[in-house]
Amino acid sequence: MWLFNRKGSSGFSSSSTAEEVTHGVDASGLTAIVTGASSGIGTETARVLALRGVHVIMGVRNMAAGRDVKEAIVKEIPSAKVDAMELDLSSLASVRNFASDFNSSGHPLNLLINNAGIMAPPFMLSKDNMELQFATNYLGHFLLANLLLDTMKKTALESNREGRIINVSSEFHRYPYPEGIRFDKINDQSGYKKFQAYGQSKLANVLHANELMRRFKEDGVNITANSLHPGVIATNLFRHNTSLADDNPIRVFLESAARLVLKNVQQGAATTCYVALNPQVKGASGEYFSGCNLTKASSMAKDAELAKKLWDFSMNLVE
Repeated sequence: MWLFNRKGSSGFSSSSTAEEVTHGVDASGLTAIVTGASSGIGTETARVLALRGVHVIMGVRNMAAGRDVKEAIVKEIPSAKVDAMELDLSSLASVRNFASDFNSSGHPLNLLINNAGIMAPPFMLSKDNMELQFATNYLGHFLLANLLLDTMKKTALESNREGRIINVSSEFHRYPYPEGIRFDKINDQSGYKKFQAYGQSKLANVLHANELMRRFKEDGVNITANSLHPGVIATNLFRHNTSLADDNPIRVFLESAARLVLKNVQQGAATTCYVALNPQVKGASGEYFSGCNLTKASSMAKDAELAKKLWDFSMNLVE
């Protein structure tokens, strides 16, 4: 991890942990939704937010895994307020059910952390017949944010506290298909390239945050929207690579070596927790973060016209 020790202007670096970047923050009274919170950096994000006093609602596809995570957090932090609700981002019906249940619960909502995602699977369609990475990583979160916006706006107004929407993107947003978003070929199996499709979905995450920022500023709403790269996490390796068996010596060696230079989950969740809770981020919107510092997204990600086109395209898909 010596490669990532250089601190940026925030005072933190890529080797900082989620606990370090939220040290001293009292977030009691805040409520957050964290998608994909039953594993990896989602679990660590939920744990650290709960540690700082946030009431965390974990949106999880696997409720049994979600309950296990909740129990583990409460065991470590007896004062933690954590709940699990079923949410499958690849299903628009599931997203609608989740949002309806949450909105009717009466809970406020200060933070929406769109974390859940999949990386580079073989070509598959979602339950709504949409390419699976675009559906899970982006479109489900797009609909979720839209359905929760009224609750977030009400919370921001009544609490006089800034709401924050955080999209977990990736440096892969720089490497989508050549045209960026394949509006006319979203479901084209013949031209499917799994890593470029992943890049497309992560580009969409950044564009979504930027378009939200524009709309919030236009409406004078006290909510920010930002995107980030969490880093490459060792535990994500080989998730969809079945060419090497779990006990294959080459795979064992590569995964062991990766853990020496890639982030662990405590470091992987740091930028998310930094953008969610650190007071240095107050007022920042439409920004892209990496290593707990501001950085520049790709020129395509900053294309306002592309962001508007994606918004309109997405609204048609979720109607």
